Amino acid sequence: MNKVMLAKDTYWVGKIDDREVPFHRLILAKGTTYNAYLLKTEKPTVIDTVDMEFGREFVEYLSKLIDPKEIQYIVINHTEPDHSGGLAALAGRAPNATIVCTEPAVYELKEMYKLHGRNFLVVKDGDTLDIGGKTLKFKETPYLHTEETMITYCIEDKILFPCDIFSTHVAHNTFFADEAGFDITEDFIGYYNAIIHPHRRYVRTLIDALQDLDIQMIAPSHGFILRENIQKYIDLYETMSADTIDNKKVTIVYTTIRNSTKKVADNLKKIFEENNIQVSVFNADKSDKNEILQSIKEADAVFIGSSTKYADMIGNLEDVLKDMKEMDLEGKIGAAFGSYGWSGEAIEVIQDYLNETNMDVQSTSHVIKTTGMTHVEFPVRVRFAPKGDQLKKIEHSAIYVADLLLSAL
Repeated sequence: MNKVMLAKDTYWVGKIDDREVPFHRLILAKGTTYNAYLLKTEKPTVIDTVDMEFGREFVEYLSKLIDPKEIQYIVINHTEPDHSGGLAALAGRAPNATIVCTEPAVYELKEMYKLHGRNFLVVKDGDTLDIGGKTLKFKETPYLHTEETMITYCIEDKILFPCDIFSTHVAHNTFFADEAGFDITEDFIGYYNAIIHPHRRYVRTLIDALQDLDIQMIAPSHGFILRENIQKYIDLYETMSADTIDNKKVTIVYTTIRNSTKKVADNLKKIFEENNIQVSVFNADKSDKNEILQSIKEADAVFIGSSTKYADMIGNLEDVLKDMKEMDLEGKIGAAFGSYGWSGEAIEVIQDYLNETNMDVQSTSHVIKTTGMTHVEFPVRVRFAPKGDQLKKIEHSAIYVADLLLSAL
Protein backbone atom coordinates (compact mmCIF):
# COMPACT_ATOMS: atom_id res chain seq x y z
CA MET A 1 0.00 0.00 0.00
CA ASN A 2 1.29 3.47 -0.83
CA LYS A 3 1.91 5.80 2.07
CA VAL A 4 -1.12 7.86 3.05
CA MET A 5 0.04 11.27 4.26
CA LEU A 6 -2.23 13.59 6.27
CA ALA A 7 0.38 16.29 6.85
CA LYS A 8 4.14 16.56 6.84
CA ASP A 9 5.51 13.55 8.76
CA THR A 10 1.98 12.34 9.64
CA TYR A 11 0.78 9.07 8.11
CA TRP A 12 -2.19 6.70 8.22
CA VAL A 13 -0.98 3.26 9.31
CA GLY A 14 -4.26 1.40 9.87
CA LYS A 15 -6.16 -1.52 8.40
CA ILE A 16 -8.99 -1.69 5.88
CA ASP A 17 -11.47 -4.44 6.81
CA ASP A 18 -13.78 -4.90 3.84
CA ARG A 19 -15.63 -7.95 5.20
CA GLU A 20 -19.13 -7.90 6.63
CA VAL A 21 -17.81 -7.17 10.11
CA PRO A 22 -19.61 -8.32 13.30
CA PHE A 23 -19.44 -5.37 15.67
CA HIS A 24 -21.45 -4.39 18.77
CA ARG A 25 -24.03 -7.06 17.83
CA LEU A 26 -24.37 -5.41 14.43
CA ILE A 27 -23.14 -6.51 11.03
CA LEU A 28 -21.21 -3.76 9.27
CA ALA A 29 -22.31 -4.46 5.72
CA LYS A 30 -19.91 -1.87 4.32
CA GLY A 31 -17.02 -3.06 6.45
CA THR A 32 -14.89 -0.57 8.35
CA THR A 33 -11.36 0.69 8.79
CA TYR A 34 -9.21 0.71 11.90
CA ASN A 35 -7.32 3.96 11.60
CA ALA A 36 -4.00 4.41 13.37
CA TYR A 37 -1.54 7.20 12.76
CA LEU A 38 2.24 7.63 12.79
CA LEU A 39 3.77 11.02 13.54
CA LYS A 40 7.34 10.59 12.34
CA THR A 41 8.84 13.41 14.39
CA GLU A 42 12.03 13.66 16.47
CA LYS A 43 10.17 11.55 19.04
CA PRO A 44 8.16 9.26 16.79
CA THR A 45 4.62 8.72 18.03
CA VAL A 46 1.81 6.34 17.15
CA ILE A 47 -1.76 7.41 17.86
CA ASP A 48 -4.09 4.44 18.42
CA THR A 49 -3.67 1.00 16.86
CA VAL A 50 -5.98 -1.50 15.14
CA ASP A 51 -8.28 -4.35 16.05
CA MET A 52 -6.47 -7.11 17.92
CA GLU A 53 -7.14 -9.52 15.06
CA PHE A 54 -4.79 -7.50 12.86
CA GLY A 55 -2.06 -6.65 15.38
CA ARG A 56 0.77 -8.50 13.64
CA GLU A 57 -0.21 -7.17 10.20
CA PHE A 58 -0.36 -3.65 11.69
CA VAL A 59 3.18 -3.85 13.06
CA GLU A 60 4.51 -5.29 9.81
CA TYR A 61 3.07 -2.39 7.82
CA LEU A 62 4.23 0.15 10.37
CA SER A 63 7.74 -1.32 10.18
CA LYS A 64 7.93 -0.34 6.52
CA LEU A 65 7.74 3.30 7.58
CA ILE A 66 9.81 3.22 10.76
CA ASP A 67 11.85 0.87 12.91
CA PRO A 68 9.47 0.25 15.85
CA LYS A 69 12.41 0.54 18.24
CA GLU A 70 12.55 4.25 17.36
CA ILE A 71 8.97 4.88 18.55
CA GLN A 72 8.95 6.98 21.72
CA TYR A 73 5.22 7.31 22.44
CA ILE A 74 2.09 5.27 21.81
CA VAL A 75 -1.08 7.29 22.44
CA ILE A 76 -4.17 5.26 23.30
CA ASN A 77 -7.29 7.42 23.18
CA HIS A 78 -9.67 4.57 24.03
CA THR A 79 -8.99 1.07 25.36
CA GLU A 80 -11.64 -0.84 23.41
CA PRO A 81 -9.80 -3.63 21.55
CA ASP A 82 -10.71 -2.42 18.07
CA HIS A 83 -8.45 0.56 18.84
CA SER A 84 -5.95 -0.70 21.39
CA GLY A 85 -5.83 -4.30 20.12
CA GLY A 86 -2.59 -3.81 18.19
CA LEU A 87 -0.85 -2.53 21.32
CA ALA A 88 0.29 -5.97 22.47
CA ALA A 89 2.11 -6.64 19.19
CA LEU A 90 3.47 -3.11 18.94
CA ALA A 91 4.68 -2.87 22.52
CA GLY A 92 6.80 -5.97 22.05
CA ARG A 93 8.49 -4.45 19.00
CA ALA A 94 8.73 -0.94 20.49
CA PRO A 95 10.37 -1.54 23.87
CA ASN A 96 11.36 2.11 24.31
CA ALA A 97 7.88 3.53 23.82
CA THR A 98 5.95 5.17 26.66
CA ILE A 99 2.21 4.56 26.57
CA VAL A 100 0.16 7.76 26.84
CA CYS A 101 -3.40 7.58 28.17
CA THR A 102 -5.78 8.78 30.88
CA GLU A 103 -5.63 7.50 34.45
CA PRO A 104 -8.58 5.07 34.12
CA ALA A 105 -6.97 3.51 31.04
CA VAL A 106 -3.75 2.44 32.76
CA TYR A 107 -5.16 -0.48 34.70
CA GLU A 108 -7.19 -1.69 31.73
CA LEU A 109 -4.24 -1.64 29.34
CA LYS A 110 -1.92 -3.33 31.82
CA GLU A 111 -4.40 -6.12 32.42
CA MET A 112 -5.55 -6.55 28.82
CA TYR A 113 -2.09 -6.70 27.27
CA LYS A 114 0.16 -7.76 30.18
CA LEU A 115 1.98 -4.43 30.21
CA HIS A 116 2.64 -4.24 33.95
CA GLY A 117 6.31 -3.47 33.43
CA ARG A 118 5.85 -0.72 30.84
CA ASN A 119 6.18 3.02 31.31
CA PHE A 120 2.92 4.97 31.21
CA LEU A 121 2.42 8.71 30.92
CA VAL A 122 -0.90 9.70 32.43
CA VAL A 123 -2.36 12.84 30.85
CA LYS A 124 -5.17 15.02 32.10
CA ASP A 125 -7.51 17.44 30.40
CA GLY A 126 -5.51 20.19 28.67
CA ASP A 127 -2.08 18.56 29.07
CA THR A 128 0.38 18.85 26.18
CA LEU A 129 3.26 16.67 25.00
CA ASP A 130 6.22 17.82 22.89
CA ILE A 131 7.10 15.03 20.47
CA GLY A 132 9.85 16.95 18.73
CA GLY A 133 8.55 19.25 16.02
CA LYS A 134 4.91 18.72 16.86
CA THR A 135 2.90 19.25 20.03
CA LEU A 136 0.00 17.08 21.11
CA LYS A 137 -2.79 18.40 23.29
CA PHE A 138 -5.11 16.07 25.15
CA LYS A 139 -8.74 16.55 26.11
CA GLU A 140 -10.64 14.13 28.32
CA THR A 141 -14.01 13.06 26.91
CA PRO A 142 -15.23 10.49 29.45
CA TYR A 143 -18.04 8.10 28.48
CA LEU A 144 -17.66 8.70 24.75
CA HIS A 145 -18.06 5.95 25.01
CA THR A 146 -16.29 4.66 28.12
CA GLU A 147 -14.80 6.39 31.13
CA GLU A 148 -11.17 6.45 29.98
CA THR A 149 -11.75 8.03 26.57
CA MET A 150 -9.82 11.10 25.45
CA ILE A 151 -9.10 12.93 22.21
CA THR A 152 -5.73 14.09 20.88
CA TYR A 153 -5.05 17.28 18.92
CA CYS A 154 -1.89 18.16 17.02
CA ILE A 155 -1.42 21.89 17.49
CA GLU A 156 0.94 22.52 14.54
CA ASP A 157 -1.01 20.46 11.99
CA LYS A 158 -4.43 21.41 13.41
CA ILE A 159 -5.50 17.76 13.19
CA LEU A 160 -7.92 16.22 15.68
CA PHE A 161 -7.53 12.52 16.47
CA PRO A 162 -10.83 11.75 18.25
CA CYS A 163 -10.86 7.93 18.12
CA ASP A 164 -14.49 6.69 17.87
CA ILE A 165 -15.93 10.19 17.66
CA PHE A 166 -16.77 11.52 14.16
CA SER A 167 -16.23 8.06 12.66
CA THR A 168 -17.97 6.13 9.89
CA HIS A 169 -18.14 2.39 9.35
CA VAL A 170 -17.13 2.21 5.69
CA ALA A 171 -14.23 0.27 4.19
CA HIS A 172 -12.85 2.49 1.46
CA ASN A 173 -9.35 2.91 0.11
CA THR A 174 -9.66 6.59 -0.73
CA PHE A 175 -9.36 7.46 2.99
CA PHE A 176 -10.51 11.09 2.69
CA ALA A 177 -14.22 11.88 2.68
CA ASP A 178 -13.89 14.49 -0.06
CA GLU A 179 -12.45 11.83 -2.39
CA ALA A 180 -15.09 9.18 -1.63
CA GLY A 181 -17.20 9.97 -4.69
CA PHE A 182 -20.41 10.07 -2.64
CA ASP A 183 -21.91 12.01 0.25
CA ILE A 184 -20.86 10.27 3.48
CA THR A 185 -23.43 12.10 5.64
CA GLU A 186 -25.81 9.13 5.85
CA ASP A 187 -22.99 6.84 6.99
CA PHE A 188 -21.76 9.48 9.42
CA ILE A 189 -25.22 9.82 11.00
CA GLY A 190 -25.71 6.05 11.00
CA TYR A 191 -22.50 5.58 12.97
CA TYR A 192 -23.54 8.28 15.45
CA ASN A 193 -26.93 6.65 16.02
CA ALA A 194 -25.46 3.18 16.52
CA ILE A 195 -22.43 3.99 18.67
CA ILE A 196 -22.48 7.51 20.08
CA HIS A 197 -26.15 8.32 20.66
CA PRO A 198 -26.51 6.17 23.81
CA HIS A 199 -23.83 8.46 25.27
CA ARG A 200 -25.32 11.65 23.87
CA ARG A 201 -25.15 13.59 27.15
CA TYR A 202 -21.38 13.42 27.01
CA VAL A 203 -21.25 14.92 23.52
CA ARG A 204 -21.67 18.24 25.34
CA THR A 205 -18.30 17.64 26.99
CA LEU A 206 -16.84 17.03 23.55
CA ILE A 207 -18.32 20.20 22.05
CA ASP A 208 -16.93 22.22 24.96
CA ALA A 209 -13.52 20.60 24.49
CA LEU A 210 -13.42 21.67 20.84
CA GLN A 211 -14.17 25.33 21.48
CA ASP A 212 -10.56 26.49 21.71
CA LEU A 213 -9.19 24.22 18.98
CA ASP A 214 -8.60 25.33 15.38
CA ILE A 215 -9.48 22.09 13.63
CA GLN A 216 -8.58 21.78 9.96
CA MET A 217 -8.78 17.99 9.78
CA ILE A 218 -10.48 15.22 11.77
CA ALA A 219 -8.73 11.86 11.69
CA PRO A 220 -11.01 9.38 13.49
CA SER A 221 -10.40 5.71 14.19
CA HIS A 222 -13.02 4.34 11.80
CA GLY A 223 -13.80 5.27 8.24
CA PHE A 224 -13.18 8.52 6.44
CA ILE A 225 -10.78 11.29 7.37
CA LEU A 226 -12.51 14.67 7.24
CA ARG A 227 -10.75 17.71 5.82
CA GLU A 228 -13.59 19.69 4.23
CA ASN A 229 -16.74 21.11 5.84
CA ILE A 230 -15.34 20.30 9.28
CA GLN A 231 -17.88 22.47 11.08
CA LYS A 232 -20.73 20.64 9.37
CA TYR A 233 -19.79 17.40 11.10
CA ILE A 234 -19.25 19.06 14.46
CA ASP A 235 -22.62 20.78 14.14
CA LEU A 236 -24.29 17.47 13.30
CA TYR A 237 -23.05 16.00 16.58
CA GLU A 238 -24.26 19.01 18.51
CA THR A 239 -27.69 18.91 16.84
CA MET A 240 -28.17 15.15 17.17
CA SER A 241 -27.20 15.16 20.85
CA ALA A 242 -29.47 18.04 21.84
CA ASP A 243 -32.51 17.53 24.07
CA THR A 244 -35.44 17.64 21.67
CA ILE A 245 -38.39 16.19 23.58
CA ASP A 246 -39.80 17.98 26.62
CA ASN A 247 -42.82 17.72 28.95
CA LYS A 248 -41.65 14.37 30.22
CA LYS A 249 -42.85 13.04 33.59
CA VAL A 250 -41.39 10.66 36.14
CA THR A 251 -43.28 9.08 39.03
CA ILE A 252 -41.32 7.83 42.04
CA VAL A 253 -43.04 5.59 44.59
CA TYR A 254 -41.32 4.27 47.71
CA THR A 255 -41.63 2.99 51.25
CA THR A 256 -38.92 3.48 53.83
CA ILE A 257 -37.86 2.46 57.33
CA ARG A 258 -35.28 5.03 58.41
CA ASN A 259 -35.60 7.46 55.50
CA SER A 260 -32.62 6.03 53.56
CA THR A 261 -34.85 4.94 50.69
CA LYS A 262 -36.59 8.32 50.89
CA LYS A 263 -33.18 9.95 50.42
CA VAL A 264 -32.61 7.84 47.32
CA ALA A 265 -35.99 9.00 46.00
CA ASP A 266 -35.14 12.61 46.81
CA ASN A 267 -31.83 12.36 44.95
CA LEU A 268 -33.54 10.85 41.92
CA LYS A 269 -36.08 13.67 41.99
CA LYS A 270 -33.34 16.29 42.18
CA ILE A 271 -31.48 14.94 39.16
CA PHE A 272 -34.60 14.62 37.02
CA GLU A 273 -35.70 18.15 37.88
CA GLU A 274 -32.25 19.46 36.99
CA ASN A 275 -32.94 17.99 33.56
CA ASN A 276 -36.29 19.78 33.26
CA ILE A 277 -38.32 16.62 33.80
CA GLN A 278 -41.47 16.81 35.91
CA VAL A 279 -41.40 14.56 38.97
CA SER A 280 -44.10 13.28 41.31
CA VAL A 281 -42.96 11.49 44.48
CA PHE A 282 -45.18 9.32 46.67
CA ASN A 283 -44.63 7.53 49.95
CA ALA A 284 -46.91 4.52 49.44
CA ASP A 285 -47.67 4.41 53.17
CA LYS A 286 -48.83 8.04 53.28
CA SER A 287 -50.45 8.61 49.87
CA ASP A 288 -53.73 7.54 48.33
CA LYS A 289 -53.22 4.47 46.15
CA ASN A 290 -55.56 5.68 43.42
CA GLU A 291 -53.61 8.94 43.19
CA ILE A 292 -50.38 6.96 42.88
CA LEU A 293 -51.80 4.74 40.14
CA GLN A 294 -53.11 7.73 38.21
CA SER A 295 -49.67 9.34 38.35
CA ILE A 296 -48.09 6.12 37.11
CA LYS A 297 -50.59 6.03 34.26
CA GLU A 298 -49.59 9.58 33.22
CA ALA A 299 -45.85 9.12 33.68
CA ASP A 300 -43.20 8.37 31.05
CA ALA A 301 -40.95 6.64 33.58
CA VAL A 302 -41.69 4.97 36.91
CA PHE A 303 -39.24 4.29 39.74
CA ILE A 304 -40.38 1.95 42.52
CA GLY A 305 -38.32 1.55 45.69
CA SER A 306 -38.37 0.04 49.16
CA SER A 307 -36.20 -0.60 52.15
CA THR A 308 -35.65 -4.27 52.99
CA LYS A 309 -36.96 -5.86 56.18
CA TYR A 310 -36.72 -9.60 56.73
CA ALA A 311 -35.98 -10.19 53.05
CA ASP A 312 -39.07 -8.37 51.81
CA MET A 313 -40.61 -5.03 50.95
CA ILE A 314 -42.29 -2.96 53.61
CA GLY A 315 -45.60 -1.14 53.95
CA ASN A 316 -48.22 -0.78 51.25
CA LEU A 317 -45.91 -0.93 48.24
CA GLU A 318 -46.87 -4.44 47.20
CA ASP A 319 -50.50 -3.38 46.77
CA VAL A 320 -49.37 -0.79 44.24
CA LEU A 321 -47.20 -3.31 42.40
CA LYS A 322 -50.04 -5.84 42.19
CA ASP A 323 -52.29 -3.25 40.59
CA MET A 324 -49.54 -2.21 38.16
CA LYS A 325 -49.47 -5.75 36.77
CA GLU A 326 -53.04 -5.24 35.57
CA MET A 327 -52.36 -1.88 33.93
CA ASP A 328 -51.31 -1.17 30.34
CA LEU A 329 -47.90 0.47 30.84
CA GLU A 330 -46.49 -0.13 27.38
CA GLY A 331 -43.93 2.49 26.32
CA LYS A 332 -43.07 3.52 29.87
CA ILE A 333 -39.64 3.05 31.43
CA GLY A 334 -39.58 1.12 34.69
CA ALA A 335 -36.81 0.89 37.30
CA ALA A 336 -36.41 -0.53 40.80
CA PHE A 337 -34.41 0.98 43.63
CA GLY A 338 -33.99 0.72 47.36
CA SER A 339 -31.72 0.80 50.37
CA TYR A 340 -30.73 -2.06 52.58
CA GLY A 341 -28.47 -2.98 55.45
CA TRP A 342 -27.89 -6.66 56.04
CA SER A 343 -29.49 -7.79 52.78
CA GLY A 344 -31.44 -6.31 49.88
CA GLU A 345 -34.05 -8.77 48.69
CA ALA A 346 -36.85 -6.20 48.48
CA ILE A 347 -35.16 -4.49 45.55
CA GLU A 348 -35.10 -7.74 43.60
CA VAL A 349 -38.71 -8.51 44.50
CA ILE A 350 -39.69 -5.12 43.06
CA GLN A 351 -37.70 -5.92 39.92
CA ASP A 352 -39.59 -9.19 39.58
CA TYR A 353 -42.92 -7.37 39.86
CA LEU A 354 -41.88 -4.78 37.27
CA ASN A 355 -40.81 -7.53 34.89
CA GLU A 356 -44.38 -8.85 35.00
CA THR A 357 -45.65 -5.55 33.56
CA ASN A 358 -45.27 -4.50 29.92
CA MET A 359 -42.97 -1.62 30.78
CA ASP A 360 -39.43 -1.28 29.43
CA VAL A 361 -37.79 -2.37 32.68
CA GLN A 362 -34.19 -1.32 33.09
CA SER A 363 -31.49 -3.78 34.08
CA THR A 364 -27.72 -3.68 34.27
CA SER A 365 -27.59 -6.50 31.75
CA HIS A 366 -29.63 -4.51 29.22
CA VAL A 367 -27.54 -1.36 29.69
CA ILE A 368 -24.27 -3.20 29.16
CA LYS A 369 -25.54 -5.08 26.10
CA THR A 370 -26.95 -1.97 24.40
CA THR A 371 -24.39 0.69 25.37
CA GLY A 372 -21.30 -0.95 26.84
CA MET A 373 -21.69 1.24 29.93
CA THR A 374 -20.56 -0.43 33.14
CA HIS A 375 -21.09 2.54 35.45
CA VAL A 376 -24.90 2.46 35.17
CA GLU A 377 -26.66 -0.09 37.39
CA PHE A 378 -30.27 -1.24 37.62
CA PRO A 379 -31.85 -1.89 40.02
CA VAL A 380 -30.33 0.99 41.98
CA ARG A 381 -29.06 -0.59 45.20
CA VAL A 382 -27.83 1.59 48.08
CA ARG A 383 -26.49 0.10 51.28
CA PHE A 384 -27.57 2.09 54.34
CA ALA A 385 -27.87 5.85 53.65
CA PRO A 386 -26.78 7.17 50.24
CA LYS A 387 -23.45 8.98 50.34
CA GLY A 388 -20.15 9.16 48.48
CA ASP A 389 -19.90 6.75 45.57
CA GLN A 390 -23.47 5.62 46.16
CA LEU A 391 -24.69 9.11 45.32
CA LYS A 392 -22.77 8.85 42.05
CA LYS A 393 -24.49 5.51 41.41
CA ILE A 394 -27.90 7.17 41.83
CA GLU A 395 -26.85 10.04 39.59
CA HIS A 396 -25.58 7.79 36.78
CA SER A 397 -28.81 5.78 36.75
CA ALA A 398 -31.06 8.83 36.84
CA ILE A 399 -29.10 10.55 34.08
CA TYR A 400 -29.31 7.41 31.95
CA VAL A 401 -33.11 7.40 32.20
CA ALA A 402 -33.28 11.17 31.70
CA ASP A 403 -31.36 10.78 28.48
CA LEU A 404 -33.73 8.06 27.31
CA LEU A 405 -36.66 10.37 27.97
CA LEU A 406 -35.12 13.45 26.36
CA SER A 407 -33.67 11.72 23.33
CA ALA A 408 -35.19 12.21 19.91
CA LEU A 409 -34.42 8.62 18.93
